[in-house]
Amino acid sequence: MTIIQLEYLLAVANFGSFSVAADHCFVTQPSLSMQIKALEGELGVMLLDRSKKPVVPTEAGEVVLQQAREALREYNSIKEVVLQFKGEIAGKIRLGVIPTIAPYILHKFIPEFVSRYPKVELEIREMHTEQIVDQMNRDLIDVALVAGGTCGDEFTEYDLFDDRFYAYVSPSNSLYKKSNIQISDIDMRELILLSRGNCLRDQVLELCQSRSSYPSRYYFESGSLDTLMRIVDCTNSVTIIPEMSIEYIGKEHSRQVKPLLRGAYSRKISLAVRRTYVKHSIVEALQKTILDCTSK
Repeated sequence: MTIIQLEYLLAVANFGSFSVAADHCFVTQPSLSMQIKALEGELGVMLLDRSKKPVVPTEAGEVVLQQAREALREYNSIKEVVLQFKGEIAGKIRLGVIPTIAPYILHKFIPEFVSRYPKVELEIREMHTEQIVDQMNRDLIDVALVAGGTCGDEFTEYDLFDDRFYAYVSPSNSLYKKSNIQISDIDMRELILLSRGNCLRDQVLELCQSRSSYPSRYYFESGSLDTLMRIVDCTNSVTIIPEMSIEYIGKEHSRQVKPLLRGAYSRKISLAVRRTYVKHSIVEALQKTILDCTSK
């Protein structure tokens, strides 16, 4: 049994395909298949059900995969321990970011992080929270920039800052004349939301618990905050936006942004990592860079 064989097995389990796994591992498919067959021969059990599309682990394969993930984490931690001993911040870190954060702060800290830590290879993917949790559990990403409290107890979160919620109101809506509003002022039939899968949607629904009691006058969902705001501009609707998006709203629309009063209407922006994650020095460097760049 070799580390290479475990890596190949994990890749097939993650991608559900021998060909995709081979591309990911930069080997030919026959070479990858041969190594997995050798591992199965050594263990005396079938680890993958090749009759299924996508390929799935067998019952024995699930047990082996669990151990393989732990073994590979420990194996990969050796380089991290040595780098920390040498006082170096280097290696690869794979960052997941939710869509309601990515457009507003990635460009603020990425150039600075790359400049400060030239030996770190940063790989970034935008995805919803559910996908982030799944990919961190399968070791496809290492750390995630998320809304705090949304990933689950198996993850450690490093809080960065609070991001307040604001209402974005149509000029033809009665709330437009107010300088600030309360959640209770909003007619829930006029509220439009992000699509399912966005944690900001769930947080807004939690604030507006009475929404389910009202039929919407205008039903619209989108995965983009910008799209929601454009719909608000041309209808009589309202949506909820995070503070970090406000600086990208044009001056001609600035009066449509209304503070929400009487309540802790905000989300916590955090870095989430698995509790077993070992590249602590890179995570700390990323955390510090984000705080330095966003506080400006």
